[in-house]
Amino acid sequence: MTSEAPRWFTSSYSNNGGVCLEAAANLAATRGVVPVRDSKSADGPILTFGSASWQTFLTDVADHTTAH
Repeated sequence: MTSEAPRWFTSSYSNNGGVCLEAAANLAATRGVVPVRDSKSADGPILTFGSASWQTFLTDVADHTTAH
């Protein structure tokens, strides 16, 4: 059995000189988690969010940014 590796991505809105986060949403369906890390520190700590919590976060951010 092989383990699926995180495929890290940075938002297309993150064109700010490297001060951003990377997420690996490819693990949401198979493992139910979304790992997140600092894009400047690939070997640093990783925070892991449950898929439902991550989706709630994204929805809240989108709602907040479109409301202003």
